[in-house]
Amino acid sequence: MQLSSSHALLPLGWDSHWEAEFAPYARQGLLPGRVVRVDRGQCDVLTADGVVRADTEFVVPRDPMKVVCTGDWVAVDPEGGDPRYVRAYLPRRTAFVRSTSSKRSDGQILAANVDHAVVAVSLAVELDLGRVERFLALAWESGAQPVVVLAKADLVPDPATLAHLVQDVETTAPGVPVLTVSALHGDGLDVLRALIGTGTAVLLGQSGAGKSTLANALVGTDVMDVQAARDVDGKGRHTTTTRNLLPLPGGGVLIDTPGLRGVGLYDAESGVGQVFSEIEELAARCRFHDCSHAAEPGCAVTAAVDSGELPVRRLESYRKLVRENQWIVAKTDARLRAELRKDWKRKGAEGRAAMRAKKGPWT
Repeated sequence: MQLSSSHALLPLGWDSHWEAEFAPYARQGLLPGRVVRVDRGQCDVLTADGVVRADTEFVVPRDPMKVVCTGDWVAVDPEGGDPRYVRAYLPRRTAFVRSTSSKRSDGQILAANVDHAVVAVSLAVELDLGRVERFLALAWESGAQPVVVLAKADLVPDPATLAHLVQDVETTAPGVPVLTVSALHGDGLDVLRALIGTGTAVLLGQSGAGKSTLANALVGTDVMDVQAARDVDGKGRHTTTTRNLLPLPGGGVLIDTPGLRGVGLYDAESGVGQVFSEIEELAARCRFHDCSHAAEPGCAVTAAVDSGELPVRRLESYRKLVRENQWIVAKTDARLRAELRKDWKRKGAEGRAAMRAKKGPWT
């Protein structure tokens, strides 16, 4: 389908797919636009005519997974109405979702229609590889291509030390580009710009990871407030309090997000499997198809740990994320929850029996 009246939206990611999806709303006289920011029942929508402030009353259903979000393509009222409303949003191609802290473990959409998920990790503090794995599981699950950016690389002046840190993260992130970037000096920015291309990238990470500084460097101007991280622990304040869509000078857009101190998994089974692909491949060679990789005979995973092929930390992190994800899913599925509890008890009993047999009758 040939693009027509919305050519001004091309730098924001508009294409023939979105044109076709929007056709029914165009016949109603509505305007296409992309959500730049959502705030207190209102949102800013970037249209071919500029930024429109619109009410979100019609796109706030009970299901939090269906609430309009930064990055959504929407149908908004034409000029003349007061207030103007977002009437609908187009079906999402991808969505970055984490679980909330609520007892119901609802999902929270952080960004929609994202091509690249850029995970910013500060080199000002000790690397937390487990947190990197958690971010990557959600990134893979979203449908976007993850990218790890080791920010504040200027704080590690020794090339050998920096190379070692990169290698640690690359081992943790199979199939994921790992870049070192110094937004302060501009090092690595050209590589990152080329990698995320002209699509949509979401910038993720903890407070103090340097996301706002990185966003300013990529945009080419100080569009985001920046505060220094605390010296004592490297943590920063939430200088970014909302999710903001920022057009990039060379085309494409960047969605900056607030610092995430809690990153809960949300139905991310395939994402976890992608992060720990080497464990999944080993598991396929286990004697039992439902092997828990604990004390079962013929377990290829524990054999790889014993031989030094697989680090113990990787296996422990894998177990943790698998359990967490199963529990999150089970919270909304009573039958699955009962089955999991039964399975955990069975495997626990089998593991204890195997350990007793291994130790012998006199222990």
